Amino acid sequence: MSTIAIRPAARADLPQITSIYNHYVVNTPITFDIEPLRPEQRVEWFDEHTEGARYRLFVSEDRGRILGYAGTGRFRSKAAYDTTAEVTVYCAPDATGRGIGRMMYERLFDALRGEDLRRLVAGITIPNQASIALHRRFGFTEVGVFSENGRKFDRYWDVLWMERGLVLA
Repeated sequence: MSTIAIRPAARADLPQITSIYNHYVVNTPITFDIEPLRPEQRVEWFDEHTEGARYRLFVSEDRGRILGYAGTGRFRSKAAYDTTAEVTVYCAPDATGRGIGRMMYERLFDALRGEDLRRLVAGITIPNQASIALHRRFGFTEVGVFSENGRKFDRYWDVLWMERGLVLA
């Protein structure tokens, strides 16, 4: 029987969230951060997602261990973009392929119903078939590729952009 719970992130989760993120910073081009971060460097980011804040952050937890997180964030700083949010999902390396990303996105998208949001967008460093498939499952469609958009590990990477309306018909 599964003991995985999807719940809003708490400040106490920040070290585990940061550890998951740092795996991708150090080992993959999935994020364009180059150097690992310390939890205290992510406090401002985390506070943008706390209760009553504009953006959301959920974690998957199994017996006190954070397996992943999913959330929304600001797409662009200009006010006209405020009804568009960028989504993100990260799973611990040993928690991928178990449906945890799907469970977190289900909870996240359910929580967004009724929010003043029109569009959700996702930027995916390619190749990343698992992330593309997950986003397609939730109704995201491909809208374009930014070529050689970021440089990491001594090479340039393309970023696929996908979008969907907040509420699917």
